[in-house]
Amino acid sequence: MFDRIILGVDPGTRALGLACVGAERGAKRPSVIWWETVRTSPSLEPAERLRRLSVAVREAIARHRPQALALERLMWGRNTGSAMDVARASGAVMVAAAEAGVPVQEYAPLEVKMAVTGVGNASKEQVRRGLELLLGPAAVPDEPDAADAVAAALCHLQQSRLRTLAREAAR
Repeated sequence: MFDRIILGVDPGTRALGLACVGAERGAKRPSVIWWETVRTSPSLEPAERLRRLSVAVREAIARHRPQALALERLMWGRNTGSAMDVARASGAVMVAAAEAGVPVQEYAPLEVKMAVTGVGNASKEQVRRGLELLLGPAAVPDEPDAADAVAAALCHLQQSRLRTLAREAAR
């Protein structure tokens, strides 16, 4: 049914957003096939939390067979402890994808927001409204982390389409 399926990921050790978005050739808009927010308890050892995240990504890949994984890239801010946790979660996601042979493409939050709203400094609410306009209100996950994963997947679909057109134009 779908020509392409992209697994979008919003990384974090407390909450990991996952979403598969499918694109059909000639369809007016992509479709959200599946989404999930994986939560891990802070009481678990860090290695166990990362293992659980990795297992969730492997299971999503096995179930939905995406052609690519779109990962929102970490932006370093003031909270280096939180950033380190997100970096570790991103690493666990990348390893799971590599083991499954799924290519990973990282996108900065600015790129993801631009793809969904046209504005790089869009608020969470503006991103949600952009997703609703692109996909329809019923298709956008209620969970913010899963909605961010949908946005990452949509960014990849847009960027990969542009890269393909650029390659064809260069020939």
